[in-house]
Amino acid sequence: MYVLIQIEGLTKVYETKKDKTWALKNINLNINRGEIFGIIGLSGAGKSTLIRCLNRLEEPTSGKIAIDNLEITSLNKKELRVARKNIGMIFQHFNLLTSKTVYENIAFPLELEGLNKNEIDKKVNAILQYVDLSDKKQAYPSQLSGGQKQRVAIARALINNPKILLSDEGTSALDPKTTKSILNLLAKARNEFGLTIVLITHQMEVIKDICDRVAIIENGEIIELNTVEEIFANPQTKTAKAFISNLKTNSQEEINIERKPGSKIIRLSFLGENAKQPIVSKMIKKFNVDVNILSGNINELMSTSIGNLIIEISGSDIEIEKSIEWLKKENIRLEVI
Repeated sequence: MYVLIQIEGLTKVYETKKDKTWALKNINLNINRGEIFGIIGLSGAGKSTLIRCLNRLEEPTSGKIAIDNLEITSLNKKELRVARKNIGMIFQHFNLLTSKTVYENIAFPLELEGLNKNEIDKKVNAILQYVDLSDKKQAYPSQLSGGQKQRVAIARALINNPKILLSDEGTSALDPKTTKSILNLLAKARNEFGLTIVLITHQMEVIKDICDRVAIIENGEIIELNTVEEIFANPQTKTAKAFISNLKTNSQEEINIERKPGSKIIRLSFLGENAKQPIVSKMIKKFNVDVNILSGNINELMSTSIGNLIIEISGSDIEIEKSIEWLKKENIRLEVI
């Protein structure tokens, strides 16, 4: 894997005469080329500050950011303008120019580059077709739906063929169906243009649907970093568990779990094909135990499935232990609650 974005010791402090606020604290992070990398956190966690430091819309207090081995934190204003051509960005509230048409909004970055009208027309018409908005090119933003506005914003971000696309809560203002269509468009752009996408959100559903890896940020620090599959299968922090539980219809907290004498309550995690196998049925046939399923769900991730079950196993201590050991041999992750 080629590391496209390298972040070392990134710190951001907002300072007033009275106090200091540490928005980011010593962030160290590598993001690979062609990756869709998610950053998730609650409001005020520092995720927007982090993504805006990547193109220096926010100036870091200390630390280094290198993109494709170019240290952008050391660039002057002229050099930064050149570097930003490789970094597209979309926002929660679209940031379109309301007095310009769809065509004019998308053409604007090309006009700033000094391209002639024929070149601009060719590029804008091609990207309009790509985002499925050819019929809206003379419309104004006020005449568009939220999803259409974001498609215009994506087209504008892609028009200069950037290496990186930053999405700052790019789907938060959209309904679930429209969010899916925008995520599909981003995934398509990654696959066809080799884009690297850094996406921040407070919605675990977005992470689940599109991201390869995810960093969880809290109080300006990354508290957990892993592949999406690993985070779902084996979350390490309370924050990660809380985000994941919000996707479930029957989380552990929502059911009253009381262990009966002679039983154990176990949380099982299934990854990939195991999520679709009759593991519990096999275990009951193989061992002299009774199993009561207390809750369960399957989350379909971008590249695999993650299943979760909370079960109660009853029987003799020996049979229960045998069944637990068998589950481990079957590569089922488990936790005795």
